Amino acid sequence: MNIKSLLLGSAAALAAVSGAQAADAIVAAEPEPMEYVRVCDAFGTGYFYIPGTETCLKIGGFIRVQGNFGEDRSGSSDWDVFSRAYLSFDAKSDTEYGTLTGFFAGEFNADNDSDAGDSLIDVDEAYIQLGGLKAGFFYSWWDKGLNGETDSIGENTEFNSIAYLYDGGTFQAGIAVDELEAATTKPNGVGIEGIVSATLGGVSVDLLGGFDTEREEGAIRGLLSADVGPGTFQAAAIWASDPNAYWSDSEWSVAASYRFNATEKFAITPGVQYWGSLQDSLTSFGDDDAWRVGVTADYQITEGLASRFTINYTDPDNGDEEVTGFLRLQRDF
Repeated sequence: MNIKSLLLGSAAALAAVSGAQAADAIVAAEPEPMEYVRVCDAFGTGYFYIPGTETCLKIGGFIRVQGNFGEDRSGSSDWDVFSRAYLSFDAKSDTEYGTLTGFFAGEFNADNDSDAGDSLIDVDEAYIQLGGLKAGFFYSWWDKGLNGETDSIGENTEFNSIAYLYDGGTFQAGIAVDELEAATTKPNGVGIEGIVSATLGGVSVDLLGGFDTEREEGAIRGLLSADVGPGTFQAAAIWASDPNAYWSDSEWSVAASYRFNATEKFAITPGVQYWGSLQDSLTSFGDDDAWRVGVTADYQITEGLASRFTINYTDPDNGDEEVTGFLRLQRDF
């Protein structure tokens, strides 16, 4: 064998080995594209798409620390401090029938008050809504109050309910059927609510009625809100036929407040309320009256952190006068 033949043979062997290795080479698979969370702006700020779906989710809540003061606020003590964490989940998507919503909110409370226990967990709301139709456990229209912390113009404001609200922009009308179990002393309680609202410019008016079918008694309430000067003036009036699940404090009551926006961060709200013919039994009103005056101050410390202070003086005919209030610090997110 000459040198030329040896070189040609070696080259052929190397080419064969290289071809075999090339045929057996491992090719790395392309990485799957990562799906990042996308912002959803169809329903306002704070929503994002749940990955792999067209449902938008918003997570929110607050942390609150509050100190209440007044006679016997906590057992035999004249003051009491509690902390609360509130967490909400709001899921929305568009359908051929309108916006589909699923909402849940829970409260987690910490209080050393022996009557309340040192820790309480409460379902604040849990409901499904499709367009104007709403079903579940949620706040009724009686929950709407005046600015500040002086008024009390609604009772038993959370029910398991079915409600429908027509929203025409400047005009709204709604009806609701409420389960009144535990809100009345009678079993099988059912309540019916109806509301009409109108808004024109800076003025809005609500007319609300509720009828307790077990007690066969009802209540009506009117509420006015108007932008006046550097703030908002609000007034409410209530009348009830006799004590019922929606209103039992008195036969009638009037209340008013004015939120004065002193600066972008600071507001002060004086308020007043009068109760005529206070409740004197489970089924009837009496002849005693009561009145209350108070003031609430709000200060926005920084974005997401606010404080509120309120103090109220109440003078009932059938009891002792008292001074009550609280100081609150709240971080929203």
